[in-house]
Amino acid sequence: MPNIRSCHNVGAMFRTADACGFTKLYLVGYTPHPPRPEIDKVSLGAEQWMPWEHREDLLELIKELRHKKILVVALEKTESSASLQKNRFTSPLALIVGNEVTGVGEEALALCDQVIHIPMYGRKESLNVSIAAGIGMYEIKKKLMAGS
Repeated sequence: MPNIRSCHNVGAMFRTADACGFTKLYLVGYTPHPPRPEIDKVSLGAEQWMPWEHREDLLELIKELRHKKILVVALEKTESSASLQKNRFTSPLALIVGNEVTGVGEEALALCDQVIHIPMYGRKESLNVSIAAGIGMYEIKKKLMAGS
């Protein structure tokens, strides 16, 4: 989660990552991190047992994860991104979601193994970052459990 502005979004992602069985959150850049009452309120305690780590630099983190043979997937709508529902995933996997306004930057996207998007069926072309992260985490976990 690079440069997420809202404590509410961070708290929601702690809770959702725990619910989906993800094993760690990386809070990158100026993303708020525990202890913060605003995070605790939304996460309902998940921040107490969900492992997390703060990092300053997203590009360094992506390189490190890829070096460890972790599939790095960015959730961002681009001209070449693949549909979340049609994509295949392997484990271990790291899901990158971006800033509420600017998304995932071009440099980070270029380092990722895959770039996926959530198909949109209405007029809006994006979702709140914590909602998008939740959909992404749930779909990825479902596909990994099904072996697809």
